[in-house]
Amino acid sequence: MYFIIFDLEFNQGHDFKKTGKPVSNPKCPFEIIEIGAVKLNESLETVECFHSLIKPKIYKRLHPFVKDITKISNEDLTHAPGFPEVYKNFLKFIDSEYDVFCVWGTVDLKELYRNALYHHLHKKRLPQKYIDVQSIAALHLNNPNGSSIGLRNAVELLNIPLDNEFHNALYDAAYTAEIFKQLYFRDIKLETYNYSTLSTVKKVIQPKNKKRLDKRSLFLQFEKMFNKKLSPEEKEMIKLAYKMGQTNQFMIDDNNKKST
Repeated sequence: MYFIIFDLEFNQGHDFKKTGKPVSNPKCPFEIIEIGAVKLNESLETVECFHSLIKPKIYKRLHPFVKDITKISNEDLTHAPGFPEVYKNFLKFIDSEYDVFCVWGTVDLKELYRNALYHHLHKKRLPQKYIDVQSIAALHLNNPNGSSIGLRNAVELLNIPLDNEFHNALYDAAYTAEIFKQLYFRDIKLETYNYSTLSTVKKVIQPKNKKRLDKRSLFLQFEKMFNKKLSPEEKEMIKLAYKMGQTNQFMIDDNNKKST
């Protein structure tokens, strides 16, 4: 059995159609553009690393915010392999479905499988057992009950050397691995991730008036991008901005502009 500590970087849609709605594929709103991973044996020794950029298929232009925080350019992705090839190589790296995933929050588990579903690779099995290193770090560092902690904050509080930048999938995986090594204990609890819920949701057609905002995933994604815990005020601002965006009240019709 190995511990597979992995991290993902995502891209998302940011252009607008004539309808004024964001260009976003509901089957895959966050497209993986980078996978980084570190494999540890049961003695917590690093035995192998994995890293690859991924050429996007859904959102072919990088969102400006993603480009800024990851330092990845559109040119960097031009000659990168596609997701199916990288995913196949990642499964080989994992070695066995009985390995244990270690992640900084569960968002990456969800998005890895959702991207696999989109590319019709869901028959390939992933490890179901996982450890949420972020939750363990929050508990160890005495964060308030139920609150998360940013990766950078945890690294600094645990006095882990800041040798590399953040928001690089391999470097973030390496930082998470160092945190895991410090906080691991023999009877650490393994959680089970139920990937099938994503498959089920995908097949069920919900009435339009039954759709609801997945606030938890939305907040977790913002916390991942900003490497910080959102305050209650920030969460309210994000929810408000999301609702205001749905009204299209701030969309401008270029065809109605008066010539000067």
